[in-house]
Amino acid sequence: MELTMMLQQLFEGMLVSVEIFLLTLLFSLPLGLLVSFGRMSKNPVVCFIIKIYIAVMRGTPLMLQLIVVYFAPSHIFGMKISQSYRFIATIIAFSINYAAYFAEIYRAGIESMPVGQYEAAKVLGFNRFQTFFKIILPQVIKRILPPVTNETITLVKDTSLAFAIAVTEMFTIAKQISAKEASVMPLMVAGIFYFIFNYVVAFIMERIEKRLSYYK
Repeated sequence: MELTMMLQQLFEGMLVSVEIFLLTLLFSLPLGLLVSFGRMSKNPVVCFIIKIYIAVMRGTPLMLQLIVVYFAPSHIFGMKISQSYRFIATIIAFSINYAAYFAEIYRAGIESMPVGQYEAAKVLGFNRFQTFFKIILPQVIKRILPPVTNETITLVKDTSLAFAIAVTEMFTIAKQISAKEASVMPLMVAGIFYFIFNYVVAFIMERIEKRLSYYK
């Protein structure tokens, strides 16, 4: 296979990997915030359910979760699985998995805020909604950005796990070309693509972190 054709196919797979990455962040970041609220809830039933959810998501392999989400509708409800559902199942599995990790990061950031901030906001006449979104959350985002960056970098590499349900992202295409051509070159090129992808993500997150370091 010509190098140009191989690069073209890998680039097409890379676009799928980027799509998985962006959609996972789009859904998992806000979902993680909601889960963190449940985790900190004073309602023991809600708190217990969320604890179980987080424990399952963090305690089982993401690949297993992909397989369960993909095959569950067929085995449990007898639904026919369409080809397009592969990608949807990937986004669902990735989103609920990463939401559990982001939830714990959010919780750590929120619980690290001094109680005095809430008391001062109450004195100033802010309600609970205004206090959280105008005073607490902006500071929490600044504090949790480093661990969130680590998770986003891990997400870049985890997109390769979509091969478990035959989603043709970059790693899947690289394996197919490698098997067909009996060469490791496609896998090496894919590795370079992942490295560049990670470098760009790390660079963007570093720039955001610097912009938020307004007290330095």
